[in-house]
This record gives sequence, structure tokens and C-alpha cells, in this order.
Amino acid sequence: MQILTPHVYWAQRHGEIYLRVELSDAKVGRSRPGHSAGSQGHGAKGDNEYEFSLSFLEPVRPEIDHKSTQRQVDIKIKKQEERWWDRLTLQEKKPVFLAPDFDRWLDESDKNESLKGYLFVYNLVQFLGFSWIFVNMTVRLFILGQDSFYDTFHTMADMMYFCQMMAVLEVINPLLGLVKTGFIPAMIQVAGRNVILFVIFGTVEEMQNKPVVFFVFYLWSTIELFRYPFYMLACMGTEWKLLTWLRYSLWIPLYPLGVIAEAVAVIQSLPIFDETRLFSIPLPSVLGHSLSFSYILQLYLVIMFLGLFFNFQHLYKQRKRRFRSRKRKVH
Repeated sequence: MQILTPHVYWAQRHGEIYLRVELSDAKVGRSRPGHSAGSQGHGAKGDNEYEFSLSFLEPVRPEIDHKSTQRQVDIKIKKQEERWWDRLTLQEKKPVFLAPDFDRWLDESDKNESLKGYLFVYNLVQFLGFSWIFVNMTVRLFILGQDSFYDTFHTMADMMYFCQMMAVLEVINPLLGLVKTGFIPAMIQVAGRNVILFVIFGTVEEMQNKPVVFFVFYLWSTIELFRYPFYMLACMGTEWKLLTWLRYSLWIPLYPLGVIAEAVAVIQSLPIFDETRLFSIPLPSVLGHSLSFSYILQLYLVIMFLGLFFNFQHLYKQRKRRFRSRKRKVH
């Protein structure tokens, strides 16, 4: 029986290879883990057997996902290392049976460019916002000294409101699969900051003139000065080693300090909520008149420090993975 070679169309992502084989009612054969893949079956020319093999430019994982339809076989192969390949095959000359899958290339290219553009603009806007806060607070500190502590909220609140409302997108993006960061760590950070900003500082006037506002805002903005530029460069597929080190190292002291400053703000607000009965929860007469919001904030303090432990663990694992992968590239 004559063995023929089918037409194979290919496209790639940073983490996967997609092959579309023009065979009907086909069966996918075994692949050699690491570099090659093959498929054979009965195609349009009667009972002839079809077969092809490819030696990939770089190693791939042994698992292959394939789906046969009435007209074609769709094969998905995962790369061992997520990166863009200059070509598909180890040999520079392209096999005659191989061609680009332009539909998949163009669709994904447009989608990726739009997504990268959106993420770049988002990170740029956040970087500019937090930079404005950081620079203004620094200049005011040098000019006014400790006096700048007491009007931080009135001079910086509008920009901080804007940045933290924008940060809600960092919870939505993982849910939509637009980014690979975890949903829970993002939710913990964004929700925690918004409770401090909108509930503790925004609704309690007595808190707005306290020095703790300065330390909370300053620590938040310092952390973001390195996080958002790191993500901006990632959208462009580039990396600045010093920025990467700062992004994954400075949070080790700054993140716990930020949580401590937030905890101080909560503790200072407790007697104010007890006195004003702001946000108190009405109770049946047999149980009392109302439940002070301060009790909820005390529970929030416990959750805050549990969140610190969870988020710190998550970020530390991220840091280890990042620098471990960089060491492998160097060696």
C-alpha cells in the first residue's frame, strides 16, 4: 500500500503548537517525546495510508491533544518552554507538505495584539497615577516635613481613588483568562486596599488628618512604582534585569510594612466607629440596639493577617520560580 504525505498547516502560541492535518476519519499515531510528532490515517484518496513526521525546533512535551473531525485532524502540542519560535522545524528548509495556518495565525495575532495593547495601557495608566502620588508626597515631605503627614488625604485622595478603582480590573482580568496571575491573591490585595481607602479613610473624617494615611499611601505607591513597569515591559516581550530583581525583592519588606500600616489605620478607627455608630448593624430588641461596625473590623484584622500570610507565600513562590527559570537560561 502506498504511503502518502498529507497537507499539514501550523500555527503557534508562546506555549503551544497547533497542527491542522487534512485527513478524514484519521487516527493519530504515536509521537517521539521531545522533538517529533506523527499522524497517519485514511484520507481522500481511497485506502491509501497517510503519514508525516516533524522534527521541532525545540523540545516539546510528550502529551499530545488531538481531535478528529469529518474533514481534518486538529493536534495541539505543548512546548517545554514558553517562548516564540522563529520557525517550526529543526531544519531551516520548510517541508513541502507544511504551510502556515493563516486563519489561526491572523485571528490569534489580532487577539494577542489587542490584549497586549490593553494590558500595556492599563499598566501605564496605573504607573503614571502611582508615580504622581509618590513624587508629590516626596516633594511635600521635603518641603513641609512632618506637616505633610496631616493633609495627605486631602491632597492625594482623588488620584488614589482613581488608581484603586482601576485596580478592580486586576480581579476581573484573571477571571476572564486575560492574565495568568491568580484570582484569589489579586482579590485579597484589591479588596483589602479598597476597604482601607473607601471605608476607613473615605467615610471617617477623623481618620483623614492622621499621619497613618501618609504611610499607607506612600508604601502603596512605592510598591507599584516597580510592579507596573515590570508588567509594561512584559507586554512588549522584554525584560530589564534590575527592574525584575526590584519587582520580586522590594515587596519582601514593603508588603508586610504596608499591611502593618493598614492594621494601624483599622485599630485607630475602632473607637470612632464605636462612638459614631457609623455602619452599625441593627439588631432585634432582645439582642440589643445594634452591632457596632468595629466588631466587623476586628474580624477583618484577623482576615488581613491571614491574607498577608497567604499572599506572602504566593509571592515568594512566584519569586523562586522566576529566578529559578532565569538560572536555567543562564546555564
